[in-house]
Amino acid sequence: MILKEHILARIAANGPISVANYMADCLLHPTLGYYTTQDPLGAAGDFTTAPEISQMFGELIGLSLAQAWIDQGAPDRFVLAELGPGRGTLMADILRATKGVSGFHAAAQIHLIEASPVLREAQAKALDQYDPTWHDTVATLPDMPIFLVANEFFDALPIRQFVRDGSGWRERHVGAKGGNLVFGLAQNSQQPALAHRVDDTKDGDLIEDCPALAPILSEITARIEANSGAALIIDYGDWRSLGDTLQALQKHASVDPLTEPGCADLTAHVDFEAICSALVCAHSRVTPQGVFLERLGITQRAQFLAQTLSGTALDQHIAAHRRLTHPEEMGNLFKVVGLYPKGKTPPPGLDP
Repeated sequence: MILKEHILARIAANGPISVANYMADCLLHPTLGYYTTQDPLGAAGDFTTAPEISQMFGELIGLSLAQAWIDQGAPDRFVLAELGPGRGTLMADILRATKGVSGFHAAAQIHLIEASPVLREAQAKALDQYDPTWHDTVATLPDMPIFLVANEFFDALPIRQFVRDGSGWRERHVGAKGGNLVFGLAQNSQQPALAHRVDDTKDGDLIEDCPALAPILSEITARIEANSGAALIIDYGDWRSLGDTLQALQKHASVDPLTEPGCADLTAHVDFEAICSALVCAHSRVTPQGVFLERLGITQRAQFLAQTLSGTALDQHIAAHRRLTHPEEMGNLFKVVGLYPKGKTPPPGLDP
């Protein structure tokens, strides 16, 4: 059975499903889901993330986290964690860049939160010398200081979509018509959790809500506040959701999210207001990725690496620097927010 047939059968038996349930099936169905059956990254996959574009990204993330560790007294045991580590490239770059930070590696315990068995295998190969521990959720991370990174993790969490209808909301759902999957709207209902959006929306406006976001962040930030630590969240999105941002990527091109469920990556823009509202620790200002990386010295690093390059390799290196930082590429679309204990300072590259 292909995933589309499974979803059609589910709808036939129980009626239309929410966009969140559709995304969850598409991405993480145990035997037919996108992340559970394939490696989606790189030129041969469906999309490329910042760590795959250039080693500079992970190096600077690592040095920011290492300095945050030093600023908080360099605890002698801590969790170095990543949410959704892809192929392990980012964590490998973080660890390579921090080898010279005295005591950092000796104190670090590597923990990875990853649902995909395919990607866990890739991570194991990339990090074989570091003996990482894998988790299905953040709830099972050890109770000790935590320094964490989440790059393009929250954009893949399932979202619910709601369309404003008078004083109420109609939830967007996925149904079936003529053997195909189609979008539709549920009946008007009151949504107390969306009461704060009545003043800034009008009839017909669509907003998105990510139910899984707050529980994950509450777990992480409670640990940061209680035990010390820091987190860097890097993703594409902006302050406060408005409009339909659900997208599907296949072979690096946009496709209809309903056509081939399980065969394309599904994501949505991250609502950074929702992130900051879910925290029990302090947070930095939300900062464009390009600004964050420039503050950490990416241009100087790029110039140093360029000294040994020429021809095509140099051209690719220059293009990678531009892609990560330029406002018209990833520089403004992607944002960074740092999480840290109240009364402390944010990770380098970010302002309180």
